[in-house]
Amino acid sequence: MVANYNELLQELISSALKEDIGEGDHSTLSCISADAKGKAVLKIKEAGVLAGMKLAEAVFRHRQPDIVFHAHKHDGDAMQPGEIAFDVEASVHTILQCERLVLNCMQRMSGIATLTRTYAEKLKGYKTRILDTRKTTPNFRLLEKDAVAIGGGYNHRFALYDMIMLKDNHIDYCGGIEAAVEKAYNYVQTVKPGLKIEVETRNIDDVKRVLATGKANRIMLDNFTPELIKEAVALIGEQAETEASGGINLNNIETYAATGVDFISVGALIHQARSLDLSLKAVINN
Repeated sequence: MVANYNELLQELISSALKEDIGEGDHSTLSCISADAKGKAVLKIKEAGVLAGMKLAEAVFRHRQPDIVFHAHKHDGDAMQPGEIAFDVEASVHTILQCERLVLNCMQRMSGIATLTRTYAEKLKGYKTRILDTRKTTPNFRLLEKDAVAIGGGYNHRFALYDMIMLKDNHIDYCGGIEAAVEKAYNYVQTVKPGLKIEVETRNIDDVKRVLATGKANRIMLDNFTPELIKEAVALIGEQAETEASGGINLNNIETYAATGVDFISVGALIHQARSLDLSLKAVINN
């Protein structure tokens, strides 16, 4: 989890509510008394892995700190149609103004968690761990990566600031692998001690060149076949962590895991996930 998670979460919620409410929720203002109190329940309408429970409570409390929130399920739980995830008691204005933000986030997060769980299940019995990437929705990365973790995956670097990753364009612009790694290593020593260095490789020769520097913490094997990954993993040994990336999906992920690679990164965990169906319904006591 990113170090300043709570601060970033409050910023995300504040910005999202401002975007949705703007100058005022005229639908609610026009017909609901400002002092009206109410209760609503989150109904599950599709099977999958639930994600966003903590986020939902945070959204309601951001708008009204004294809400009463009862969780009936937890992040990471399996969910089935007809189940209730939570109920919330608050001002009706709070419920109506937070409804869409809560649903949008939870539906998206649950879809990501569900797809991630499917990938993670494929890796049971292997040492390989599944990673997400930076292929995320702008301004929503915090919750998308949270959903990956809820689904049983692992977060790669959160952003550009918490790990050095020398990809093909960095290497090409810098004039080669050796130059790029050397400069990155010197930068870490003088500017950001402790920052990890990962280097993308495109063939076995690249792997050998990275190893010769002795200064990479992880080597990415990009678009390698499983056979070449197995060769690279044997070559690298304990000298650096290994990560496979490119062209890996649910149909072939076990073949890649069988190579002994430490990590497999899959952008599809986030950018190909489908939102799941949830609804927030008023509870009316007659």
